[in-house]
Amino acid sequence: MNLRDAFDAPAPAVVLAEGAFGTMDGKTANGVVMHSELFDARAVVDSTHAGESAADVLGRDDVADVPVVASTAEALERAPDAAALVVGVAPAGGDLPEEWIADIEEAIRGGCDVVSGLHVFLGERDAWRDLADEHDVRIFDVRKPPAGDGLRVGDGRVDDCDADVVLTVGTDCAVGKRTTTFELYRAAKRAGLDAGWVATGQTGIMVGAHRGVVVDRVPADFAAGVVEDLVCGVAEEHDLVFVEGQAALTHRAYSGVTLSILHGAWPDAVVLVDQPDRERRTHFDQWPVAGVEEEMELVEGLSEATVAGVSTWADPGAVEYPVPAANVYDDDGPADLLATVRDAL
Repeated sequence: MNLRDAFDAPAPAVVLAEGAFGTMDGKTANGVVMHSELFDARAVVDSTHAGESAADVLGRDDVADVPVVASTAEALERAPDAAALVVGVAPAGGDLPEEWIADIEEAIRGGCDVVSGLHVFLGERDAWRDLADEHDVRIFDVRKPPAGDGLRVGDGRVDDCDADVVLTVGTDCAVGKRTTTFELYRAAKRAGLDAGWVATGQTGIMVGAHRGVVVDRVPADFAAGVVEDLVCGVAEEHDLVFVEGQAALTHRAYSGVTLSILHGAWPDAVVLVDQPDRERRTHFDQWPVAGVEEEMELVEGLSEATVAGVSTWADPGAVEYPVPAANVYDDDGPADLLATVRDAL
């Protein structure tokens, strides 16, 4: 999916994050507000933080002073020119919460396209399609996988791409692979490089990746081929392609997706993302985090890539890593990490 072709960026938007803004469950909403090149968030809907600002909720001084309000109706009063409602939370259980229906209907009646990260596809439900048609707006189900000719097995055509490809992988889930990918992309643009990036999750697509797919919704046999197509597509237009990874090769629940991305992207260099004080896996306390060295060994054993550096949540000077490390939240962190990557290419 390429939402860049669907909107005039940055498109004014309302972000629906009811009950989750500023939390891990609201990471898509958080990412859109903090980083999106595609959407200009004008208001966030979360009644639990109504009256606050996005900067306060996220604890970030570099975030715009976006108001948090209790309803979509109030958001549209604050942002009457909003072009889209971005549904930035995918609740556990998958279905659309009953209490969100009125908010989404209000946005559609207000002329907003709906960009949904829900596990259910609104565009496949007659009532939502009919309402969208009535008000001449569009529904984008970001998690909907490609079908038909959009599915194929990997065949190695990425080997013929002229661009350099850089993949982020992690020591676990939720360690900052999407943030690292985006910060590397931004650092490359600031350095005057012709860079693009590929998202493999819904947040990256909504932030404005040049191509993207929610890879965990793609049938397993075709995941590497779909990623390969996305990388090749961006490589046709850019000299340097950053690819967002998922999970970890040592993760017993999700390693199949991780390996499909590694083989589909077939990168020239890899950045490993690590939270060094995490000892047990997120949501899987029964399993320990294997660590940087084991992850590096697998990456380099299962591909021809070099692990160029580590993106760490820690003070890079306080942790001993086998390769150079940087923290992308530090002022010079993205530039330092990019320099390490360029040395490896």
